[in-house]
Amino acid sequence: MFVDYAKIIIKSGNGGNGAATFRREKYVAAGGPDGGDGGRGGDIYFEVDPNANTLIDFRYTKKFKAEDGQNGSGSHRFGKSGEDCTVKVPLGTIVKDAETGKVIVDLSKEGQKELILKGGRGGKGNSHFATSTRQAPRFAIDGEKGKEKEVILELKLLADVGLVGFPNVGKSTILSRVTKATPKIADYHFTTIDPNLGVVKTEYGDSFVLADIPGIIEGASEGIGLGTQFLRHVERTRLLLHVIDVAGTEGRDPIDDFNKINDELKKYSEKLAERKQIIVANKIDSMQDDSNMENLVKLAKEKDMEIYKISAVTGEGLNELFNHVSEIIKTLPKEEIVDVEDRIVYTLEDEEEQFTIDIIDGEFIVEGPAVERLMGRVNIGDNESYHYMEKMLKKLGIEDALREKGVKEGDTVKLLEWVFEWYE
Repeated sequence: MFVDYAKIIIKSGNGGNGAATFRREKYVAAGGPDGGDGGRGGDIYFEVDPNANTLIDFRYTKKFKAEDGQNGSGSHRFGKSGEDCTVKVPLGTIVKDAETGKVIVDLSKEGQKELILKGGRGGKGNSHFATSTRQAPRFAIDGEKGKEKEVILELKLLADVGLVGFPNVGKSTILSRVTKATPKIADYHFTTIDPNLGVVKTEYGDSFVLADIPGIIEGASEGIGLGTQFLRHVERTRLLLHVIDVAGTEGRDPIDDFNKINDELKKYSEKLAERKQIIVANKIDSMQDDSNMENLVKLAKEKDMEIYKISAVTGEGLNELFNHVSEIIKTLPKEEIVDVEDRIVYTLEDEEEQFTIDIIDGEFIVEGPAVERLMGRVNIGDNESYHYMEKMLKKLGIEDALREKGVKEGDTVKLLEWVFEWYE
């Protein structure tokens, strides 16, 4: 089974908590703070797996989680960092943010490995907070929570040349004749449900990858007949062989077929519509008259396109076509079809300054990643930890923002589930 789309959840590890402990030794009346830091949570990576060619494994495993960091302990012992989680995907996989649809990374190079989610930082132990005036801090900082994201995986075949055309025009037969690929071939629509790849080796020793793309039909760009799933595989090809049934064996008009396929390519992607094409007039062995061929030759001349006449069944014209294709693709540059302008790596640091303030029924409600991060790391019941919170509220700009919103003495301020009375 060929699977080219999957939606999964990834979560980086939580950071371990710092420890609030003190030295306890014989003959030492009051040992100093010796709490160790928590370990860092594991990261999430995506890596190209050379042995994979579908996304089928992601139908059964939907969630991938890195290991949490361990808590710190006394005697300045740091917690162990969590193990990273590496998600292995086939070459040609694109990872998108499920919420925004934005491309996170394009895994189109052999051996490529990319960091996607960073783990939470470990919390600091109380030994970090000792000063000349505060020699025995009784609080430590909790570790940061890991980040969770839903992402979409899309597999786009990596091929130099793509065979496009309506169903049942002979694309699979061509592939089977010029490569060692063995696609299913029969006389009915959508025989090819999955894309097939094969390596063409010419008589001159050149080779390139050829993809038989499932038949594209009218409305494919809107998803009709699984069209968008098929079209995504055409994107990476450098050259398109537009296969047309010149014999009109199903009563189809070759000119109309040519125009409809190109309309769908254009609707799906302007860039794809500009890809170089060669018209391949197939089934010349079954032609009853020359009118279809004459019209197609005229069209090729109008479009300034090359046309090759072949019979996939008898093999006539195939050598000439693919020797020419081998020379053409040497002149066509490889390019990244997917533009990843600002590749996203989600980090907690990116969001730590974000917060919002809403006033509901006279209550000032402060929310956002900055507040979640702060409140997850303090102990409200400890005076020193509470003062640390007040210091951080000022540092993050939350105090100033509340004043701008009009907060005054005696007003209620809510930080997540904690409610405070404002005082100056």
